[in-house]
Amino acid sequence: MPGPEALERASDAPERTLVVIRNLLGILVLIACAALMFFAKDLILPFVLGVLLALTLSPLTRGLARRGVPPVLSAGLLILAVAATVAAGLYLLSGPISDWIDDAPRIRSILEYRLRDITASLETVREASERMENIAASAEAPGVVKVAIDQPGILASTALDMVTLATTAMVALVLALFLLASNDIFYVKIVESLRGQTEKQRALKIVYSIERRISRYLLSITLINAGMGVVVAAAMWALGMPQPALWGAVAFLLNFLPYIGSLIGIGLCAVVSLVSFSALSWAVLPPLAYLLATALEGQCVTPVVLGRRLNLNAVAVFSAVVFWAWMWGFIGALMAVPILVCFKSLCDHLPGLAGLGRFLSGDGAIEEGLPQEAPSLIP
Repeated sequence: MPGPEALERASDAPERTLVVIRNLLGILVLIACAALMFFAKDLILPFVLGVLLALTLSPLTRGLARRGVPPVLSAGLLILAVAATVAAGLYLLSGPISDWIDDAPRIRSILEYRLRDITASLETVREASERMENIAASAEAPGVVKVAIDQPGILASTALDMVTLATTAMVALVLALFLLASNDIFYVKIVESLRGQTEKQRALKIVYSIERRISRYLLSITLINAGMGVVVAAAMWALGMPQPALWGAVAFLLNFLPYIGSLIGIGLCAVVSLVSFSALSWAVLPPLAYLLATALEGQCVTPVVLGRRLNLNAVAVFSAVVFWAWMWGFIGALMAVPILVCFKSLCDHLPGLAGLGRFLSGDGAIEEGLPQEAPSLIP
């Protein structure tokens, strides 16, 4: 007869099999969700933007509601203010951007002249590569017809991208307006859809934690980036860089990308500075000023303003930016950290994801509890 240990192992075998099957199904679900988000980007992206915008502004509408302002009115005013701010910024920056586009050929020729020694070496490598391609092409079988696919022109692609961006922004604003005007109706629906008191409390902890963290992060980082944009614009103006207001806008926008955004901004500033100034010693100053501004913001201002409440693992942040940039392009990269904050809040309140939540946390992260208004929604 088999011993007790053999019987115990035999009884545990079905359970282990079920665990393996459940894990494999979870992996398949994640792959399916990633494929859906990749191929249905134009459909999903506006809704994600609208939800993030609503989560950011919902504490404001709730605070105004406590002071007697109807949520419909406060939501309409907030969405109108956001739309007007974005439209005004695009209008003010349209002139400098047009100037940059018009000066692109001149900038390219000057840059090629300034970097002629480096480009000469690259040209030698390119010519050698072309000779190898010609040798390979001559060895192909005769009679093979090569088909070239016509690509749309730059103007047509730009116009299509602008229409898509405008449609995405419009859908996101309308969705955020509906979510804000409904006040806490969706939270009430979440509570009503659950049975036990424990599940209701956990659901409210999750949604309020996500709302509070997203609102605090996006509002704080927007103010920080606006201040940094002003500092960069003033520095570029003082150093004689062309279009200082545009540099302030570039710094404001790129600073939403952790690590990568500052590198892109410094690189662009170095290229334009190299073209704008004849003396190399003077051309080094604008990128150094940009680097100093980003260093002070990243090491001093942001840690003081945000503290440790949103302390995330640097590896997780960088990986999230790369992943969402691959999924949804530049807009996805901008949304990477807010999405990561939402997922981190979810992990903090689900025991099954506690290990992943600890991995996403930085050192000394502070967990937040249930806000005072949450129990009032529980029947």
